[in-house]
Amino acid sequence: MLRAIEAGSSVTCRECGEPVKFRAKVRLQQVICNVYVKGVWERVEHYHAECYESAGQPHGEAAAPAPTPPRRAPAASADAPPEPTPAA
Repeated sequence: MLRAIEAGSSVTCRECGEPVKFRAKVRLQQVICNVYVKGVWERVEHYHAECYESAGQPHGEAAAPAPTPPRRAPAASADAPPEPTPAA
């Protein structure tokens, strides 16, 4: 799965051994692989997106991330005046 690197990430790239670190000014991406052996989950591997490509995509093509649902409007405050009701 191809995902954005989030703040607080503290994982190491399986390919290069360097930290997969968040950088505020650059939207870097990582590949996260759930590895199964004989149909049983064994581990998670993290890669910089570029390292995954240079490693020859060892677990196949990375899936695109699921779309992010739209944000909902904040709930009305208890102190806010009520919404006017439409005239009938």
